[in-house]
Amino acid sequence: MELTCLHNKFNFPPLPHLSLPFSKNPNPRIFPRKRNNFCLASVSDTLVAGSRKELSSKKDDEFGDLKYWMHKNGFPPCKVVLKERPSHDEKLRPIHYVAASEDLQAGDVAFSVPNSLVVTLERVLGNETVAELLTTNKLSELACLALYLMYEKKQGKKSFWYPYIRELDRQRGRGQLAVESPLLWSEDELAYLTGSPTKAEVLERAEGIKREYNELDTVWFMAGSLFQQYPYDIPTEAFPFEIFKQAFVAVQSCVVHLQKVPLARRFALVPLGPPLLAYRSNCKAMLSAVGGAVELVVDRPYKAGEPIVVWCGPQPNSKLLINYGFVDDDNSYDRLIVEAALNTEDPQYQDKRLVVQRNGKLSIQVFHVYAGKEKEAVSDMLPYLRLGYVSDPSEMQSVLSSQGPVCPLSDPNLNPRRRVATQLVRLEKKILHACLLATIDLIDQLPDHTVSPCPATYAPLLK
Repeated sequence: MELTCLHNKFNFPPLPHLSLPFSKNPNPRIFPRKRNNFCLASVSDTLVAGSRKELSSKKDDEFGDLKYWMHKNGFPPCKVVLKERPSHDEKLRPIHYVAASEDLQAGDVAFSVPNSLVVTLERVLGNETVAELLTTNKLSELACLALYLMYEKKQGKKSFWYPYIRELDRQRGRGQLAVESPLLWSEDELAYLTGSPTKAEVLERAEGIKREYNELDTVWFMAGSLFQQYPYDIPTEAFPFEIFKQAFVAVQSCVVHLQKVPLARRFALVPLGPPLLAYRSNCKAMLSAVGGAVELVVDRPYKAGEPIVVWCGPQPNSKLLINYGFVDDDNSYDRLIVEAALNTEDPQYQDKRLVVQRNGKLSIQVFHVYAGKEKEAVSDMLPYLRLGYVSDPSEMQSVLSSQGPVCPLSDPNLNPRRRVATQLVRLEKKILHACLLATIDLIDQLPDHTVSPCPATYAPLLK
């Protein structure tokens, strides 16, 4: 269908036209000369305010009250209230969270948000086909939703979504620990993750956001209905990258993945949803599309005033930190990825490659180490690693001709001398391993801020 026919397919009341100061061009598809000053992309116009001075008047607070706005626009009576906890930074306003307004039992409906108050691509773009088209190539749902809310914020209190956007600004993409995603951390702060593969994930995700930013104008060209209120604001001219990244991270922290809905409704922004709801990995409750609403049925009893938690999905802590700014000590889905590769310069590389292929592995093999299942992971990795260390051709031949697991950890056919020598080495390793455990125990008793002396330029040599 003609994309230009989609201009007037909004499902919510039309928003008033916003007069923009820098173009008189009557043709919304003939572009003015590129502007270098991002005057409308100032701090006050972004989805997540960059200023750390978050003082506001009581009148503004009342105007932007989230629950009042929701009830005024069709939100039925619920069993939750908004409460606040202090921020980690005293310069920032306290963070809000959803708590039970009364005692709840498992199976109770805490709240039900009508679809008229839920932001999805189908609602934003006015057509499911266009929504799917935009998100099957170079642009994610998060980028489209972030861009929409950024434009909406430009309308200030004239925007239907003003109270919700105001709440997102207050939260600043902060998770349960009241910290932002490391995507917004400084370079010095990212050094806190040194030694963790999560640091590389953060940098890779940031590059992905940059690529999406470079494709934003595609949305402007293809979905006129999204921009009829501000036809001259080409995205990459209206918003610098850092502003878009802040908005992207804010949307990322609160987007809900709905199940059993069309693709264009899969990612939704739900008022009273995350980050106002606390995520937990050992919880079964989740926001669900039911009829013409998104509702939350609690999975456990709550006392009045207790924060309500929902399931965050099977995500490792690295993803929880990047997406939502928190980690969960009881996360049974936590895992690390270890990549091992045979050395291509090894003269026996081809023979070893045949061995690993015969045993269902690859020359570059990824091992998943799940929390609580470390022993299984080690048992899977050690034969592979041991094969990589084999250098004696006679041992290589025995490995190649063996049946069953690669390089079994124990061999009943060893000659007596080798067996006793192996036994000695194992016992010595057992003593060293006990020393390692004792050292780890001592380290665990140190204060968290203790500076480790390792590595050192002239460290003692151990033999």
